[in-house]
Amino acid sequence: MSPVLRGARRAGKLAGSSALRAGAAGALWARDHGGELLDQIPIERIESEVRDTVGTARERIDGFVRHELRDLRRALRQQRKRLGV
Repeated sequence: MSPVLRGARRAGKLAGSSALRAGAAGALWARDHGGELLDQIPIERIESEVRDTVGTARERIDGFVRHELRDLRRALRQQRKRLGV
């Protein structure tokens, strides 16, 4: 094995073990402080913003569908008129 590959392998092992240690430390910290963090999340505000966003999206979709149906009916009437039905 070339020295470059050996060095890359060693660096990969070190990086992997460092990432594992950092991840474990972060998980322990989150376990110890998780309750405090959950209390800081503004659940009511998030809920109201999501409701507003969904309501706005529903209104826009309804308007778009209404417009498309109107255009489809108009196109059907024109086709029937052309065919003499």
